[in-house]
Amino acid sequence: MVIIFNSSLQKATFFLTGFQGLEELHGWISIPFCSIYLTVILGNLTILHVIRTDASLHEPMYYFLAMLALTDLGLCLSTLPTVLGIFWFDAREIGIPACFTQLFFIHTLSLVESSVLLSMSFDRYVAICNPLRYSTILTPRRIVKMGLSSVLRSALLILPLPFLLKRFHYCRSHVLAHAYCLHLEIMKLACSSIIVNHIYGLFVVACTVGVDSLLIFLSYTLILHAVLGKASCQERLRALNTCISHICAVLLFYIPMIGLSLVHRFGEHLPRIVHLLMSYVYLLVPPLMNPIVYSIKTKQIRQRIVKKFAFVKSPKCFQ
Repeated sequence: MVIIFNSSLQKATFFLTGFQGLEELHGWISIPFCSIYLTVILGNLTILHVIRTDASLHEPMYYFLAMLALTDLGLCLSTLPTVLGIFWFDAREIGIPACFTQLFFIHTLSLVESSVLLSMSFDRYVAICNPLRYSTILTPRRIVKMGLSSVLRSALLILPLPFLLKRFHYCRSHVLAHAYCLHLEIMKLACSSIIVNHIYGLFVVACTVGVDSLLIFLSYTLILHAVLGKASCQERLRALNTCISHICAVLLFYIPMIGLSLVHRFGEHLPRIVHLLMSYVYLLVPPLMNPIVYSIKTKQIRQRIVKKFAFVKSPKCFQ
């Protein structure tokens, strides 16, 4: 393979990789990926449309759900061009600016999702532990501020990464192991010390995902304490039932993340396809499953979606 490189960083080119050794099957492999991407897009757009058009869903819980759907949609679209480009057109080359831009959006949106899940846990905490002040605490203005702070925190923390990578000379192979650009993978291709990138990467993870996960755990500890203090078993079940969808979303986000970290840390002896599949699970499963979970487990969302589809099928909508 010929690696294109010029002393000018802007003229350097990385090469993305699909399923190495299965290039002749990329057309068939693209079918499940296309189905996943289509389901992610349609599912999250449906959630957003239902929340936007139904006034009864204009409540804090559903505003946070809309934020989660927007984040999942953005995360899906940030990887779609390069993944399908490889499967359909064998378009493996990606320039440094495009690669760093994709890297920025992938990492930023991953951190935003963690922040949104934390906001949703706070929403559940207030709804269960302080229901009388729910509407006064979580006002629309405060919800907007929480959403903007999540985006700003994530973007500002990820913004230095492209600049830290830009200062490197990439004298090693320019072939990436995935169909998209990630900070950890690109910095390993540098021929100079990457200790600053390592330390900063750990700092970002610790002060975002680490802090968020601890606060989510704390919020559910307080929620459980409040629920156990309720008089009747029926009240306890009703309160816990409102948290099931969010708990599933948290597990869908953190379990693949932990699994991918363990594979990278201890799975060097595992087949390369395991690393690939775990990375796709981490990026695609939460956006795929979150709309499904909320459509099934949240009664109000399920009823509105069924109502929308019933209206579309009704002859009256064509009159």
